[in-house]
Amino acid sequence: MIDIRQLERLDFAGKDVTVIGLGIEGVDFVRYITRRGANVTISDSKPRSKLAGRLHDVEGLEVNLSLGKNDGRAVTRADAVFISQSVPLDLPAINGARENGVPLYSMVGLFLELAPGPVIGITGSSGKTTTTALVAEMLRDDQRDVFVGGNIGVGLLEHLADLRPYSWSVLEVSHTQLQLTERSPHIAAVLNITPNHLDRFSWEEYKRLKGNLIRYQEADDIAILGYDDVESRKLSRNVRGKLIWFTMGSGVSGDAVFVRNGIAMARWNGVEEPLFSLSSVQLRGRHNQENAVAAAAIALAGGVSPDAIACAIGSFRGVPHRIELVADVNGARYYNDSIATTPERTVAGLRSFEQPVVLLLGGRDKNLPLDEMAREALGRCRGIVLFGESAGLLEEALRREQNPRNVPVIRDSDLEQAVSTASELAQPGDIVLLSPACTSYDAYDNFERRGEHFRALVRQITEEAQPSQR
Repeated sequence: MIDIRQLERLDFAGKDVTVIGLGIEGVDFVRYITRRGANVTISDSKPRSKLAGRLHDVEGLEVNLSLGKNDGRAVTRADAVFISQSVPLDLPAINGARENGVPLYSMVGLFLELAPGPVIGITGSSGKTTTTALVAEMLRDDQRDVFVGGNIGVGLLEHLADLRPYSWSVLEVSHTQLQLTERSPHIAAVLNITPNHLDRFSWEEYKRLKGNLIRYQEADDIAILGYDDVESRKLSRNVRGKLIWFTMGSGVSGDAVFVRNGIAMARWNGVEEPLFSLSSVQLRGRHNQENAVAAAAIALAGGVSPDAIACAIGSFRGVPHRIELVADVNGARYYNDSIATTPERTVAGLRSFEQPVVLLLGGRDKNLPLDEMAREALGRCRGIVLFGESAGLLEEALRREQNPRNVPVIRDSDLEQAVSTASELAQPGDIVLLSPACTSYDAYDNFERRGEHFRALVRQITEEAQPSQR
């Protein structure tokens, strides 16, 4: 519960508050604090022309705008500063605010302070979106009041007024959202930690940030860790409360969800019981079976019944942009895997299919190893189409690997051209897979926008193909 001192510290009425970064989190901040009487300045390095949609989201609110650059004075002289997760914390203005003793807040950090009910936080280098959505379904099937938000594109603070002490909040949390937190969720899950975002953080920094999810837990809290992942397993030494493992094997001791003879089993206080068959998981790929096992461990930590867990597993059909079937065109199936922003996730996507694949790769590079993905793609694909800012780098990685099957590698400028090329390469029975292995930031605000554009392009191809299908 929040004590009086916390409430006083978080009372922004009449205070000068600067919000840095007008993305989803920035809009969430602005709406929340203007309605609580703060004098708000929005500071964003992007010009007005590139913020039209976000400015529309805060239209009608009394705010000051400082666009085109971050106004150092508005930051260092503020009573409080809210920072969106995409904003680097080493900006001179932010350093100046620290030196002046200005408190810095983040959306997730503030939500963890103020949420009235239990919070489940889920992080990981991969799988966290699907796992978050699946945990929420398990809670709903157990008749819980559930709110889902965080790094899935849903702001948190605006929803605080709708939450009650019995409401369960399930948050997908990125490493950047853990930079300014001083509290951990009651139930915190670290699925895995593999190299990612090395364009902005060192490997050690990235691991430390992931570990922040459990860092502030207390004795009555619960940590769920992936036993099969080396870095996640290492975090067990930092667990202060109850530890629950999840694994695709059966050799782990203690409380866990594990797999024996194709059945996900729960062990709780020494008692074992079956939960579901891996064959009942509706999503493609072994990695999604692992996500289901992880979700079951998290749900068990929240007291969800085995029946509700099994029911959700059997009915869950996935999340948008994650190996999402878009259309069947001339016998080829088009899948949207825009959420795959790392080579590791692209490899997992490729391994989800036995059919020949025409793969679309591209976006902005994250300084991650490309060799394994290049070998996998050349071994599985009918064709590979490159697009966007990283096309040249991806082409070099593919050329370094042997290509005995002479898989064509074609370089296009953007996603529209890439989809057109892929449709020409695809044959009946093939899979056309957008699984970019890179971020979307060279051309799109986020992976969702990229996925939506892919859907629209595929719909266009579908409409053009219809006369020949009659």
